[in-house]
Order: sequence, then C-alpha cells, then structure tokens
Amino acid sequence: MSKGIFKKLLPIRKPFSAWQIELTTRCPLRCRMCIREGFKDWRTGDMSMADFKRLMPHFKDVETVILEGWGESLLHRNLIEAIRLVKGEGPQVGFVTSGKGLNKDYISELINAGVDFIGFSLSGATPGTHNSIRVNSDLQTLLSDIKGFNEIKKNKKIENPKLHIVYLMLKDNIFEVPVMLELAKEIGIKEVVLINLTHVTNEWQEKQRVFRCNELEDKSRMQHEEILKEAEIKARELNIKLRLPSLSPNEAPVCEENPLRNLYISVDGEVSPCVYLYPPTGSPFKRVFCGGEYQVEKLSFGNIFKEPFHTIWDNKGYTEFRGRLTLRKRRFEEMYYADLDRLKRFEIVPLPEPPEECKTCHKMLGL
Repeated sequence: MSKGIFKKLLPIRKPFSAWQIELTTRCPLRCRMCIREGFKDWRTGDMSMADFKRLMPHFKDVETVILEGWGESLLHRNLIEAIRLVKGEGPQVGFVTSGKGLNKDYISELINAGVDFIGFSLSGATPGTHNSIRVNSDLQTLLSDIKGFNEIKKNKKIENPKLHIVYLMLKDNIFEVPVMLELAKEIGIKEVVLINLTHVTNEWQEKQRVFRCNELEDKSRMQHEEILKEAEIKARELNIKLRLPSLSPNEAPVCEENPLRNLYISVDGEVSPCVYLYPPTGSPFKRVFCGGEYQVEKLSFGNIFKEPFHTIWDNKGYTEFRGRLTLRKRRFEEMYYADLDRLKRFEIVPLPEPPEECKTCHKMLGL
C-alpha cells in the first residue's frame, strides 16, 4: 500500500479537540452545588449573534463545539441558529442542559438544526432529592421531556442527537445512583456520566463532596465506593454505558479539561484554558480546595472579539501555561513508559509544578 493511500485511510486530527463557548450566563435554576451560590456579584449576559458569527472561521479547526458555559443554553434566543452555523462548518455540536424550557416544538427545532449530542443534568432519582438540590427544576417534568425526546427520535428513525444523563454526585444523592440507572433505562438513555463536585465555593458544598483529598478523610467514602461498584454492575445488566470519576486523589499530569487541545470562550469573548478559570464574577474569585479557602485570579489570555485568535494562542503567557502542562505530560510518559527500572526501585520523581491557577483545582488530583 502506498504511503499516500495509507494517509487517506487515517482520520485527520484537527488542531483542537473542543471549544466550549458560553452563549449565556443566565439560568432559571438555583442549584445548591453551583458556584453561583458562593458569589454575590454574578454577571448575567448573552453572547450576540454578531459576535458568535465572528467565531465561525475557526470552527474548521475544531472537532467539537460545546455551546455551554455557566448559564442555561436553552435560554439563548438564537441557540438553534448557533447550532446550524456550527454544523455548517463541520464540527460536532451539543451542550448540557437542565432541560428547563424544553417542549415538543423546541425538541423538533433542535433535531432539525442537527445537534449531535445533549446531556441532561440530574441530581437524584426521586423528586424529593433532585428538586431540593436543583432548585426550580422538576424531576418528573424533566424525565417526561427526555422520554418524549427519544420517542420523537424513534418516530423519525434517527440516531442523533445522542442523549445522555450527567449526574453530579453529592452525599445527599449518591445513594440513588443505582435507581437512577433504572430510570435512565426506562426513558431510553444509553449513557450516564457521573461527575464530582469540582469547583467548591461554600461550606455546604465542601461537606457534600463525595471524593476524598487524602486517606485520612471520613470513612463514609468507603461506602460511596461500594455504591459505585453496585452501579457498575447495574449498568452492565441494563446495557448502559457508565462513565465515572475516581473518588480518591491521583495526581493528573494534565487534567481532563486538557487545555493543550481545548479552550473556553466566555460570553464576552475572553479566551481561557477552561471554564473553571473564568467564571462570570469578579476577580479574584473564591475556591475551596481540599478544605482550604483560596482566592484565584480569573485567567484570560485575550479577547477573541478584539484581537486575532493566533495572537491570543501564541502569546507568551498562554504558551508558558501550556508549556508547564506539556512538561508534566512528557515527564509522566517518561516515568510510566520508559523508566521501568526506576519504578521497580520505587524511585518516584515528582511531576513539574502545574500552572499556578491550577494548583488549587480538584481536577489536577484526577477527581
């Protein structure tokens, strides 16, 4: 086989895996685990379509566009147009939603626009649990809307959008995970993503996190591990794909947000390595990390509506930020794929320090 033909058979990797674009910071819910509960100066706003269209030339270099930030994307009056514009440039497109405001007409519009995936946020398998955590949400209505969505897809004989459930685990709701999987089966969901409470901003949230930062923390997390094992068995029985995070710290060379190939664009055009580094509030903002309170400066490397993207991506600060993560990744690969003799001698060499803004993020602990 010639080299040219071989290259044609290989998938072409675009420069970026994902761009997360915030269409709005408005949300009708008052979720108890949301960072907004810890901030008094939350800033609401929507991205204009004129600004959104200025992003279009870049989409050819992106595999997936996630139309989601710190607000509810369904509230943006031009969400359907935004989806169409992204699809016209080639990437996959989707978002995670509370489902608030969804109805049969909106579902049909989303399908016709070509959205590829939608995640629905649940916080319990019973109305009492879900509704008390995701305040202003109604579990029964949400489940009905998801089931209706799948029925419309079935009638149209289409596969997309792929629907999944995103379940943020707390001490108050982790016990309902196995039952939630049964609900997912009933409404036609084939994938469930369990996530940790990554960004903590107040005492209630800190007490609710189910992962531990060290082995000395409370023993209830042993019980949580057993619940997740039960959930894995249940998922296999129901033929549901289950994705779940670790509940124990294990330092990550590069967090799952992967700023080396992904980025975040705020509602007003600020380019940041990830959504957790540019919330719609003042700077610095509060972050509770493993029991300690820290003040973190918001991190933007430029505004894509005011300067060329290549100027932002290649500027010294952004290059150095990514460089530190690249060093960590390279050292990790050396340790675990090349330095087998050193590992056998239990010579563990610490990874290089992550960027300053990432040192107090739970995601750097692989959680």
